[in-house]
Amino acid sequence: MKILTAEQLSEADNKTIERQKITSEELMERAATLVFNEIHNRLNGAQIPVKIFCGIGNNGGDGLVIARHLIQHGYKVTVYIVNYSDKRSKDFLANYEKLKNISSNWPQLIRGEEDFPDINTGDFVIDSIFGIGLNRPIDGWVSKLVGKLNNSEAFILAIDMPSGLFADKAKKANSVVIKANYTLSFQTPKLAFFLPETMNFVGDLQILDIGLDKEFLSTIKSSQHLISEEEALILYQPRKTNTHKGNYGHVLIAGGSYGKIGSVLLTATAALRSGSGLCSLYIPKCGYSIVQTALPEAMVITDAESEVLSSYPDTFKADVVCFGMGSGTETKPLNALKALLNAVNSPVVIDADGLNILSKNKELLELLPENSVLTPHPGELKRLIGEWEDDFQKLKMLKSFSAKHNIIMVVKGAHTIVVDGQEIYVNNSGNPGMATAGSGDVLSGVITSLIGQSYEPVTAAVLGVFLHGKAGDFAAEELGYEGVLAGDIAKNIGRAIKDLFNRDLAKPDNN
Repeated sequence: MKILTAEQLSEADNKTIERQKITSEELMERAATLVFNEIHNRLNGAQIPVKIFCGIGNNGGDGLVIARHLIQHGYKVTVYIVNYSDKRSKDFLANYEKLKNISSNWPQLIRGEEDFPDINTGDFVIDSIFGIGLNRPIDGWVSKLVGKLNNSEAFILAIDMPSGLFADKAKKANSVVIKANYTLSFQTPKLAFFLPETMNFVGDLQILDIGLDKEFLSTIKSSQHLISEEEALILYQPRKTNTHKGNYGHVLIAGGSYGKIGSVLLTATAALRSGSGLCSLYIPKCGYSIVQTALPEAMVITDAESEVLSSYPDTFKADVVCFGMGSGTETKPLNALKALLNAVNSPVVIDADGLNILSKNKELLELLPENSVLTPHPGELKRLIGEWEDDFQKLKMLKSFSAKHNIIMVVKGAHTIVVDGQEIYVNNSGNPGMATAGSGDVLSGVITSLIGQSYEPVTAAVLGVFLHGKAGDFAAEELGYEGVLAGDIAKNIGRAIKDLFNRDLAKPDNN
Protein backbone atom coordinates (compact mmCIF):
# COMPACT_ATOMS: atom_id res chain seq x y z
CA MET A 1 0.00 0.00 0.00
CA LYS A 2 1.28 3.45 -0.87
CA ILE A 3 1.96 5.83 1.99
CA LEU A 4 0.94 9.23 0.64
CA THR A 5 1.84 12.69 1.83
CA ALA A 6 -0.68 15.23 3.08
CA GLU A 7 -0.28 17.13 -0.20
CA GLN A 8 -0.94 14.02 -2.26
CA LEU A 9 -4.03 13.16 -0.22
CA SER A 10 -5.36 16.68 -0.68
CA GLU A 11 -4.84 16.29 -4.42
CA ALA A 12 -6.62 12.93 -4.29
CA ASP A 13 -9.60 14.59 -2.59
CA ASN A 14 -9.74 17.23 -5.33
CA LYS A 15 -9.48 14.69 -8.15
CA THR A 16 -12.23 12.61 -6.56
CA ILE A 17 -14.54 15.59 -6.27
CA GLU A 18 -13.86 16.49 -9.90
CA ARG A 19 -14.13 13.01 -11.43
CA GLN A 20 -17.02 11.70 -9.34
CA LYS A 21 -18.89 14.98 -9.75
CA ILE A 22 -19.55 15.40 -6.04
CA THR A 23 -19.03 18.29 -3.63
CA SER A 24 -16.42 18.43 -0.90
CA GLU A 25 -19.29 18.36 1.59
CA GLU A 26 -20.56 15.10 0.07
CA LEU A 27 -17.06 13.58 0.32
CA MET A 28 -16.92 14.66 3.96
CA GLU A 29 -20.31 13.05 4.58
CA ARG A 30 -19.09 9.81 3.00
CA ALA A 31 -15.89 9.65 5.03
CA ALA A 32 -17.43 10.63 8.36
CA THR A 33 -20.35 8.24 7.88
CA LEU A 34 -17.88 5.38 7.56
CA VAL A 35 -16.37 6.47 10.87
CA PHE A 36 -19.82 6.55 12.44
CA ASN A 37 -20.50 3.02 11.17
CA GLU A 38 -17.32 1.75 12.84
CA ILE A 39 -18.24 3.44 16.12
CA HIS A 40 -21.85 2.23 15.99
CA ASN A 41 -20.78 -1.36 15.29
CA ARG A 42 -18.60 -1.31 18.39
CA LEU A 43 -20.77 0.65 20.82
CA ASN A 44 -23.96 -1.03 19.62
CA GLY A 45 -26.13 1.59 21.26
CA ALA A 46 -24.34 1.63 24.64
CA GLN A 47 -25.36 4.70 26.61
CA ILE A 48 -21.93 5.95 27.57
CA PRO A 49 -21.06 9.66 27.44
CA VAL A 50 -19.70 10.53 23.99
CA LYS A 51 -17.79 13.81 23.93
CA ILE A 52 -16.69 15.08 20.53
CA PHE A 53 -14.08 17.84 20.31
CA CYS A 54 -14.26 19.55 16.93
CA GLY A 55 -11.88 22.03 15.43
CA ILE A 56 -13.17 24.61 12.97
CA GLY A 57 -11.64 23.18 9.81
CA ASN A 58 -12.51 20.10 7.81
CA ASN A 59 -11.40 17.68 10.54
CA GLY A 60 -13.90 19.44 12.79
CA GLY A 61 -16.48 19.10 10.05
CA ASP A 62 -15.93 15.33 10.11
CA GLY A 63 -16.62 15.40 13.84
CA LEU A 64 -19.89 17.28 13.31
CA VAL A 65 -21.10 14.69 10.78
CA ILE A 66 -20.22 11.89 13.20
CA ALA A 67 -22.06 13.71 15.99
CA ARG A 68 -25.20 14.11 13.87
CA HIS A 69 -25.35 10.39 13.06
CA LEU A 70 -24.68 9.39 16.65
CA ILE A 71 -27.46 11.67 17.94
CA GLN A 72 -29.87 10.35 15.32
CA HIS A 73 -29.13 6.82 16.55
CA GLY A 74 -29.89 7.68 20.17
CA TYR A 75 -26.43 8.13 21.63
CA LYS A 76 -25.71 10.50 24.50
CA VAL A 77 -23.53 13.06 22.69
CA THR A 78 -22.01 16.39 23.68
CA VAL A 79 -20.19 18.40 21.02
CA TYR A 80 -17.50 20.95 21.87
CA ILE A 81 -16.22 23.46 19.33
CA VAL A 82 -12.55 24.28 19.94
CA ASN A 83 -12.69 27.93 18.89
CA TYR A 84 -9.01 28.65 18.24
CA SER A 85 -9.66 31.08 15.35
CA ASP A 86 -12.34 33.22 13.75
CA LYS A 87 -11.96 31.33 10.46
CA ARG A 88 -14.18 28.36 9.58
CA SER A 89 -14.12 26.04 6.59
CA LYS A 90 -17.29 26.11 4.49
CA ASP A 91 -17.91 22.40 5.03
CA PHE A 92 -17.57 22.87 8.78
CA LEU A 93 -20.19 25.64 8.66
CA ALA A 94 -22.55 23.57 6.52
CA ASN A 95 -22.43 20.65 8.93
CA TYR A 96 -22.71 22.94 11.94
CA GLU A 97 -26.08 24.11 10.59
CA LYS A 98 -27.18 20.51 9.94
CA LEU A 99 -26.31 19.56 13.49
CA LYS A 100 -28.25 22.49 14.94
CA ASN A 101 -31.30 21.44 12.93
CA ILE A 102 -31.50 17.99 14.53
CA SER A 103 -30.39 18.75 18.09
CA SER A 104 -31.68 21.12 20.74
CA ASN A 105 -28.39 20.63 22.58
CA TRP A 106 -26.26 23.05 20.57
CA PRO A 107 -22.48 22.55 20.42
CA GLN A 108 -20.68 24.16 23.33
CA LEU A 109 -18.01 26.71 22.45
CA ILE A 110 -14.56 26.45 24.05
CA ARG A 111 -12.74 29.80 23.89
CA GLY A 112 -10.24 29.29 26.70
CA GLU A 113 -9.39 27.34 29.84
CA GLU A 114 -12.46 28.61 31.65
CA ASP A 115 -14.64 26.68 29.16
CA PHE A 116 -12.91 23.33 29.56
CA PRO A 117 -15.46 20.60 30.38
CA ASP A 118 -14.98 17.76 32.81
CA ILE A 119 -13.56 14.63 31.21
CA ASN A 120 -14.09 11.40 33.11
CA THR A 121 -12.55 7.95 32.92
CA GLY A 122 -15.70 6.40 31.49
CA ASP A 123 -16.12 8.95 28.69
CA PHE A 124 -15.75 8.09 25.00
CA VAL A 125 -13.85 11.03 23.52
CA ILE A 126 -13.64 11.70 19.81
CA ASP A 127 -10.70 13.88 18.73
CA SER A 128 -11.66 15.86 15.65
CA ILE A 129 -9.71 19.04 16.35
CA PHE A 130 -6.90 19.01 13.78
CA GLY A 131 -6.24 16.79 10.76
CA ILE A 132 -3.52 16.49 8.12
CA GLY A 133 -3.79 20.18 7.28
CA LEU A 134 -2.06 21.19 10.54
CA ASN A 135 1.26 22.90 9.77
CA ARG A 136 2.44 24.17 13.16
CA PRO A 137 2.55 22.87 16.73
CA ILE A 138 -0.52 23.32 18.93
CA ASP A 139 0.02 26.16 21.39
CA GLY A 140 -1.74 28.37 23.91
CA TRP A 141 -4.86 27.23 25.66
CA VAL A 142 -5.52 24.57 23.01
CA SER A 143 -2.32 22.80 24.06
CA LYS A 144 -3.64 22.78 27.63
CA LEU A 145 -6.90 21.26 26.40
CA VAL A 146 -4.93 18.49 24.69
CA GLY A 147 -3.04 17.93 27.93
CA LYS A 148 -6.31 17.69 29.85
CA LEU A 149 -7.67 15.11 27.39
CA ASN A 150 -4.48 13.05 27.56
CA ASN A 151 -4.55 13.06 31.36
CA SER A 152 -8.24 12.21 31.64
CA GLU A 153 -7.89 8.42 31.19
CA ALA A 154 -10.94 8.55 28.92
CA PHE A 155 -10.92 6.39 25.77
CA ILE A 156 -9.83 8.62 22.88
CA LEU A 157 -10.65 7.94 19.23
CA ALA A 158 -8.74 10.13 16.75
CA ILE A 159 -10.29 10.95 13.38
CA ASP A 160 -7.80 10.65 10.50
CA MET A 161 -4.85 11.73 12.70
CA PRO A 162 -4.31 12.44 16.38
CA SER A 163 -4.48 16.21 16.71
CA GLY A 164 -1.02 17.77 16.81
CA LEU A 165 0.67 15.01 14.80
CA PHE A 166 2.09 15.91 11.40
CA ALA A 167 1.80 13.45 8.53
CA ASP A 168 5.11 14.27 6.88
CA LYS A 169 7.38 15.94 9.37
CA ALA A 170 8.68 15.51 12.87
CA LYS A 171 6.91 16.49 16.02
CA LYS A 172 8.62 19.46 17.65
CA ALA A 173 10.25 18.88 21.01
CA ASN A 174 7.81 19.47 23.89
CA SER A 175 4.88 20.04 21.52
CA VAL A 176 1.60 18.38 22.50
CA VAL A 177 -0.21 15.67 20.58
CA ILE A 178 -3.40 13.79 21.38
CA LYS A 179 -2.48 10.31 22.63
CA ALA A 180 -5.20 8.24 21.02
CA ASN A 181 -6.27 4.75 21.99
CA TYR A 182 -7.50 4.18 18.45
CA THR A 183 -7.14 6.04 15.16
CA LEU A 184 -9.51 5.75 12.22
CA SER A 185 -7.61 7.19 9.27
CA PHE A 186 -8.77 7.87 5.73
CA GLN A 187 -7.75 5.99 2.57
CA THR A 188 -4.00 5.54 3.12
CA PRO A 189 -1.71 5.41 6.16
CA LYS A 190 0.60 8.30 7.05
CA LEU A 191 4.31 7.78 7.56
CA ALA A 192 4.22 9.24 11.08
CA PHE A 193 2.01 6.33 12.17
CA PHE A 194 4.96 3.92 11.97
CA LEU A 195 8.00 5.85 13.22
CA PRO A 196 9.38 5.23 16.73
CA GLU A 197 8.99 8.81 17.96
CA THR A 198 5.37 9.22 16.85
CA MET A 199 3.67 5.81 16.59
CA ASN A 200 2.69 5.73 20.28
CA PHE A 201 0.28 8.65 19.73
CA VAL A 202 -1.75 6.62 17.23
CA GLY A 203 -2.82 3.62 19.30
CA ASP A 204 -4.53 0.87 17.34
CA LEU A 205 -4.88 1.85 13.70
CA GLN A 206 -7.56 1.21 11.11
CA ILE A 207 -7.56 2.58 7.57
CA LEU A 208 -10.96 3.34 6.03
CA ASP A 209 -11.36 3.27 2.26
CA ILE A 210 -13.43 6.39 1.63
CA GLY A 211 -13.65 5.83 -2.12
CA LEU A 212 -11.07 8.27 -3.41
CA ASP A 213 -10.52 8.08 -7.16
CA LYS A 214 -8.89 4.71 -7.88
CA GLU A 215 -7.28 5.75 -11.14
CA PHE A 216 -5.56 8.69 -9.49
CA LEU A 217 -4.41 6.56 -6.56
CA SER A 218 -3.01 3.92 -8.92
CA THR A 219 -1.00 6.40 -10.96
CA ILE A 220 0.32 8.73 -8.25
CA LYS A 221 3.99 8.12 -7.47
CA SER A 222 5.11 7.36 -3.94
CA SER A 223 8.50 6.27 -2.62
CA GLN A 224 6.94 5.10 0.66
CA HIS A 225 5.15 1.77 0.96
CA LEU A 226 3.41 -0.17 3.74
CA ILE A 227 4.03 -3.92 3.46
CA SER A 228 1.19 -6.12 4.63
CA GLU A 229 -0.01 -9.54 3.46
CA GLU A 230 -1.32 -8.26 0.14
CA GLU A 231 2.05 -6.76 -0.81
CA ALA A 232 4.02 -9.76 0.50
CA LEU A 233 1.88 -12.08 -1.59
CA ILE A 234 2.91 -10.22 -4.75
CA LEU A 235 6.60 -10.74 -3.87
CA TYR A 236 6.30 -14.43 -2.93
CA GLN A 237 7.46 -17.02 -5.51
CA PRO A 238 5.84 -20.45 -4.98
CA ARG A 239 8.01 -23.49 -5.63
CA LYS A 240 7.56 -25.51 -8.80
CA THR A 241 6.91 -29.22 -8.44
CA ASN A 242 9.90 -30.43 -10.49
CA THR A 243 12.75 -29.05 -8.38
CA HIS A 244 15.61 -30.20 -6.17
CA LYS A 245 17.76 -28.72 -3.39
CA GLY A 246 20.18 -27.21 -5.88
CA ASN A 247 17.45 -24.89 -7.09
CA TYR A 248 17.16 -23.19 -3.70
CA GLY A 249 20.62 -21.94 -3.00
CA HIS A 250 23.61 -22.78 -0.84
CA VAL A 251 24.02 -20.24 1.95
CA LEU A 252 27.01 -19.77 4.21
CA ILE A 253 26.52 -18.38 7.73
CA ALA A 254 29.81 -17.02 9.12
CA GLY A 255 30.19 -15.91 12.73
CA GLY A 256 30.07 -17.10 16.30
CA SER A 257 32.66 -17.13 19.04
CA TYR A 258 33.16 -18.90 22.34
CA GLY A 259 29.91 -18.56 24.29
CA LYS A 260 28.05 -17.10 21.28
CA ILE A 261 27.57 -20.05 18.95
CA GLY A 262 23.81 -19.88 19.55
CA SER A 263 23.52 -16.77 17.39
CA VAL A 264 24.79 -18.42 14.18
CA LEU A 265 22.75 -21.51 15.02
CA LEU A 266 19.59 -19.39 15.08
CA THR A 267 20.53 -17.76 11.77
CA ALA A 268 21.21 -21.10 10.10
CA THR A 269 17.98 -22.60 11.47
CA ALA A 270 16.01 -19.66 10.08
CA ALA A 271 17.73 -19.98 6.70
CA LEU A 272 16.78 -23.65 6.43
CA ARG A 273 13.25 -22.98 7.68
CA SER A 274 12.97 -20.31 4.96
CA GLY A 275 13.69 -22.85 2.24
CA SER A 276 17.45 -22.87 1.63
CA GLY A 277 18.49 -25.96 -0.31
CA LEU A 278 21.84 -26.18 1.46
CA CYS A 279 23.26 -24.38 4.47
CA SER A 280 26.85 -24.36 5.72
CA LEU A 281 28.27 -22.61 8.77
CA TYR A 282 31.77 -21.18 9.05
CA ILE A 283 32.55 -21.02 12.77
CA PRO A 284 35.44 -21.32 15.25
CA LYS A 285 36.28 -24.86 16.31
CA CYS A 286 34.54 -24.49 19.67
CA GLY A 287 31.15 -24.56 17.96
CA TYR A 288 31.59 -27.70 15.87
CA SER A 289 29.92 -30.22 18.19
CA ILE A 290 27.18 -27.79 19.17
CA VAL A 291 26.05 -27.18 15.60
CA GLN A 292 26.44 -30.77 14.44
CA THR A 293 24.27 -31.90 17.34
CA ALA A 294 21.65 -29.13 17.33
CA LEU A 295 21.23 -28.76 13.56
CA PRO A 296 22.11 -31.94 11.67
CA GLU A 297 20.68 -30.52 8.44
CA ALA A 298 23.55 -28.00 8.25
CA MET A 299 27.17 -28.56 7.23
CA VAL A 300 30.08 -27.11 9.21
CA ILE A 301 33.45 -25.63 8.25
CA THR A 302 35.72 -24.60 11.09
CA ASP A 303 38.23 -21.78 11.29
CA ALA A 304 41.83 -22.46 12.31
CA GLU A 305 41.09 -20.63 15.57
CA SER A 306 39.31 -22.31 18.45
CA GLU A 307 37.31 -19.41 19.87
CA VAL A 308 36.91 -16.71 17.17
CA LEU A 309 36.91 -16.39 13.41
CA SER A 310 40.20 -15.23 11.93
CA SER A 311 39.83 -15.75 8.18
CA TYR A 312 37.43 -16.79 5.43
CA PRO A 313 37.45 -19.95 3.27
CA ASP A 314 37.89 -18.11 -0.02
CA THR A 315 37.73 -21.31 -2.10
CA PHE A 316 34.27 -22.12 -0.75
CA LYS A 317 31.46 -21.43 -3.19
CA ALA A 318 28.19 -20.17 -1.75
CA ASP A 319 25.34 -18.32 -3.39
CA VAL A 320 25.21 -15.83 -0.53
CA VAL A 321 27.13 -15.24 2.70
CA CYS A 322 25.81 -13.83 5.99
CA PHE A 323 28.44 -12.54 8.41
CA GLY A 324 28.60 -11.16 11.92
CA MET A 325 26.32 -12.85 14.44
CA GLY A 326 28.31 -13.42 17.63
CA SER A 327 31.63 -12.92 15.86
CA GLY A 328 33.06 -10.27 18.16
CA THR A 329 34.82 -7.15 16.88
CA GLU A 330 38.47 -7.79 17.72
CA THR A 331 41.33 -7.93 15.21
CA LYS A 332 40.79 -11.54 14.15
CA PRO A 333 37.07 -11.16 13.28
CA LEU A 334 38.00 -7.91 11.53
CA ASN A 335 40.48 -9.84 9.40
CA ALA A 336 37.81 -12.45 8.68
CA LEU A 337 35.40 -9.78 7.39
CA LYS A 338 38.15 -8.20 5.27
CA ALA A 339 38.95 -11.60 3.77
CA LEU A 340 35.26 -12.18 3.02
CA LEU A 341 34.78 -8.81 1.32
CA ASN A 342 37.91 -9.33 -0.78
CA ALA A 343 36.76 -12.80 -1.83
CA VAL A 344 33.15 -12.25 -2.94
CA ASN A 345 31.46 -10.20 -5.62
CA SER A 346 27.81 -11.07 -4.95
CA PRO A 347 25.67 -9.41 -2.26
CA VAL A 348 26.36 -10.30 1.36
CA VAL A 349 24.23 -9.89 4.48
CA ILE A 350 25.96 -8.17 7.43
CA ASP A 351 24.48 -8.22 10.93
CA ALA A 352 25.38 -7.70 14.60
CA ASP A 353 29.15 -7.62 15.24
CA GLY A 354 29.74 -7.42 11.50
CA LEU A 355 27.99 -4.04 11.57
CA ASN A 356 30.05 -2.93 14.56
CA ILE A 357 33.23 -3.84 12.69
CA LEU A 358 32.06 -1.74 9.74
CA SER A 359 31.26 1.23 11.99
CA LYS A 360 34.78 1.09 13.46
CA ASN A 361 36.40 0.61 10.06
CA LYS A 362 34.36 2.74 7.66
CA GLU A 363 36.79 2.12 4.79
CA LEU A 364 35.36 -1.41 4.57
CA LEU A 365 32.05 0.05 3.40
CA GLU A 366 33.69 0.63 0.03
CA LEU A 367 34.33 -3.11 -0.28
CA LEU A 368 30.69 -4.11 0.15
CA PRO A 369 29.34 -5.74 -3.01
CA GLU A 370 26.49 -3.92 -4.72
CA ASN A 371 23.06 -4.65 -3.19
CA SER A 372 24.48 -6.06 0.01
CA VAL A 373 22.06 -5.99 2.95
CA LEU A 374 22.87 -4.44 6.35
CA THR A 375 20.47 -5.17 9.23
CA PRO A 376 21.16 -2.73 12.12
CA HIS A 377 19.11 -2.07 15.22
CA PRO A 378 18.94 1.65 16.20
CA GLY A 379 22.18 1.58 18.23
CA GLU A 380 24.13 -0.07 15.44
CA LEU A 381 22.60 2.35 12.95
CA LYS A 382 23.82 5.39 14.91
CA ARG A 383 27.33 4.00 14.88
CA LEU A 384 27.10 3.59 11.11
CA ILE A 385 25.47 6.83 9.94
CA GLY A 386 25.73 9.18 12.94
CA GLU A 387 23.14 10.85 15.17
CA TRP A 388 19.85 12.23 13.87
CA GLU A 389 17.53 14.89 15.26
CA ASP A 390 14.29 13.06 14.50
CA ASP A 391 12.93 10.08 12.60
CA PHE A 392 12.31 12.01 9.40
CA GLN A 393 15.92 13.18 9.32
CA LYS A 394 16.96 9.59 10.05
CA LEU A 395 15.11 8.43 6.93
CA LYS A 396 16.84 11.07 4.82
CA MET A 397 20.22 10.00 6.19
CA LEU A 398 19.35 6.36 5.54
CA LYS A 399 18.44 7.01 1.92
CA SER A 400 21.63 8.99 1.41
CA PHE A 401 23.81 6.32 3.07
CA SER A 402 22.11 3.54 1.14
CA ALA A 403 22.47 5.36 -2.19
CA LYS A 404 26.10 6.33 -1.57
CA HIS A 405 27.19 2.74 -0.92
CA ASN A 406 24.60 1.11 -3.23
CA ILE A 407 23.36 -1.13 -0.44
CA ILE A 408 20.08 -2.05 1.24
CA MET A 409 19.45 -1.02 4.84
CA VAL A 410 17.08 -2.97 7.09
CA VAL A 411 16.46 -0.94 10.25
CA LYS A 412 14.93 -3.17 12.89
CA GLY A 413 12.13 -1.95 15.15
CA ALA A 414 8.44 -2.26 15.90
CA HIS A 415 7.86 -1.45 12.22
CA THR A 416 11.11 -2.56 10.57
CA ILE A 417 12.00 -0.29 7.65
CA VAL A 418 13.83 -1.31 4.47
CA VAL A 419 15.58 1.44 2.47
CA ASP A 420 17.25 0.89 -0.89
CA GLY A 421 18.42 4.43 -1.65
CA GLN A 422 15.20 5.43 -3.40
CA GLU A 423 12.28 3.62 -1.80
CA ILE A 424 11.15 3.17 1.80
CA TYR A 425 9.29 -0.02 2.79
CA VAL A 426 7.56 -0.08 6.18
CA ASN A 427 6.71 -3.51 7.58
CA ASN A 428 3.32 -4.11 9.17
CA SER A 429 3.71 -7.61 10.63
CA GLY A 430 5.17 -8.55 14.01
CA ASN A 431 4.45 -7.89 17.67
CA PRO A 432 6.08 -6.88 20.99
CA GLY A 433 6.94 -10.50 21.80
CA MET A 434 9.68 -10.32 19.16
CA ALA A 435 11.69 -7.95 21.34
CA THR A 436 13.84 -10.84 22.53
CA ALA A 437 17.46 -11.93 22.23
CA GLY A 438 18.28 -13.56 18.90
CA SER A 439 15.26 -12.25 16.98
CA GLY A 440 17.56 -10.24 14.70
CA ASP A 441 19.74 -13.31 14.06
CA VAL A 442 16.63 -15.11 12.80
CA LEU A 443 15.77 -12.19 10.49
CA SER A 444 19.25 -12.29 8.93
CA GLY A 445 18.80 -15.99 8.23
CA VAL A 446 15.49 -15.42 6.46
CA ILE A 447 16.85 -12.62 4.25
CA THR A 448 20.00 -14.61 3.45
CA SER A 449 17.94 -17.64 2.49
CA LEU A 450 15.72 -15.67 0.11
CA ILE A 451 18.72 -14.10 -1.63
CA GLY A 452 20.15 -17.60 -2.02
CA GLN A 453 16.84 -18.64 -3.63
CA SER A 454 17.39 -15.97 -6.32
CA TYR A 455 15.09 -13.28 -4.96
CA GLU A 456 16.44 -9.82 -5.75
CA PRO A 457 18.15 -8.54 -2.58
CA VAL A 458 15.67 -5.71 -1.96
CA THR A 459 12.78 -8.12 -2.49
CA ALA A 460 14.44 -10.62 -0.16
CA ALA A 461 14.79 -7.91 2.48
CA VAL A 462 11.18 -6.69 2.21
CA LEU A 463 9.63 -10.17 2.03
CA GLY A 464 12.02 -11.53 4.65
CA VAL A 465 11.07 -8.83 7.13
CA PHE A 466 7.38 -9.53 6.59
CA LEU A 467 7.79 -13.31 6.98
CA HIS A 468 9.89 -12.81 10.11
CA GLY A 469 7.14 -10.64 11.63
CA LYS A 470 4.40 -13.05 10.58
CA ALA A 471 6.29 -15.96 12.14
CA GLY A 472 6.52 -13.91 15.32
CA ASP A 473 2.77 -13.36 15.18
CA PHE A 474 2.14 -17.09 14.93
CA ALA A 475 4.53 -17.73 17.84
CA ALA A 476 2.82 -15.09 19.99
CA GLU A 477 -0.62 -16.56 19.25
CA GLU A 478 0.52 -19.79 20.85
CA LEU A 479 2.84 -18.54 23.60
CA GLY A 480 1.87 -14.95 24.40
CA TYR A 481 4.24 -12.01 23.96
CA GLU A 482 6.35 -12.80 27.00
CA GLY A 483 6.75 -16.45 26.06
CA VAL A 484 8.23 -15.95 22.59
CA LEU A 485 11.87 -16.98 22.06
CA ALA A 486 13.89 -16.34 18.92
CA GLY A 487 13.87 -20.07 18.25
CA ASP A 488 10.06 -20.00 18.25
CA ILE A 489 10.16 -17.37 15.52
CA ALA A 490 12.53 -19.52 13.45
CA LYS A 491 10.28 -22.56 13.89
CA ASN A 492 7.28 -20.60 12.59
CA ILE A 493 8.91 -19.27 9.42
CA GLY A 494 7.59 -22.26 7.47
CA ARG A 495 4.11 -21.60 8.79
CA ALA A 496 4.37 -17.96 7.67
CA ILE A 497 5.42 -19.06 4.17
CA LYS A 498 2.65 -21.66 4.08
CA ASP A 499 0.15 -18.94 4.95
CA LEU A 500 1.29 -16.94 1.91
CA PHE A 501 1.21 -20.10 -0.25
CA ASN A 502 -2.37 -20.78 0.77
CA ARG A 503 -3.34 -17.20 0.00
CA ASP A 504 -1.65 -17.54 -3.39
CA LEU A 505 -3.71 -20.66 -4.12
CA ALA A 506 -6.86 -18.78 -3.14
CA LYS A 507 -6.29 -15.93 -5.61
CA PRO A 508 -9.07 -15.66 -8.21
CA ASP A 509 -6.66 -16.23 -11.13
CA ASN A 510 -5.75 -19.63 -9.64
CA ASN A 511 -9.35 -20.84 -9.54
